[in-house]
This record gives sequence, structure tokens and C-alpha cells, in this order.
Amino acid sequence: MHPVLVYTLSRIGLFVVSLGLLFLLGARGILLLALAFVVSGVASYVLLSKQRDAVSSKISNRLDQPKPTEGA
Repeated sequence: MHPVLVYTLSRIGLFVVSLGLLFLLGARGILLLALAFVVSGVASYVLLSKQRDAVSSKISNRLDQPKPTEGA
């Protein structure tokens, strides 16, 4: 599967899990969303380093490829 898709789905999954856990702990409204955003961001920084490296490598490789010449 494409590394960017895996990383994006993993980030969304962490956000949803954080949202659910914080809801069960009693957070509501805008506080719930803000806390879930922060918690999922920290968790993704710690838990998704391999996926982030794969995305970075994919983007770097794409940028290093020579661009096709036009009109040739």
C-alpha cells in the first residue's frame, strides 16, 4: 500500500481513538476536539516514526527524479 495512504489512515485512526477515549473520560465539545488533536499528534510522533520515514523517503525520491522534458 502507498506509504502516504498508510500514514494518513494511521493518523486518522489515532485521532478517532483519542477522541473516543477522551469522550469516555468526560471531555466534551471544543475541549474534546482540541485535546484529541493534541493527544493524537503526540501519539503519532511517537508511534508512527517508521511510517513518517517511509513517506519522507517517498517524497524525497519523487523530488529527486528528473523532470521529463517537454516537446522532445
